[in-house]
Amino acid sequence: RAEGDLDFRGTLGVSKEVPVGFQDIRLTISLDTDATGEQIANLIRLTERYCGVYQTLVAAPQITVTIA
Repeated sequence: RAEGDLDFRGTLGVSKEVPVGFQDIRLTISLDTDATGEQIANLIRLTERYCGVYQTLVAAPQITVTIA
């Protein structure tokens, strides 16, 4: 489950002082497993390492805007 905090005043241009976009994002993973705590910790570590969306959010890429 993904949840986040977003103040629409920034997104809608109502307030220039409020940032546009999410201020906080929370991910909740529900598992039904007999895995050990160590195995679950390894799963989290590998998920964080190889998830493209997670890595993009953690280390934002350079963005280039061009007009053609």
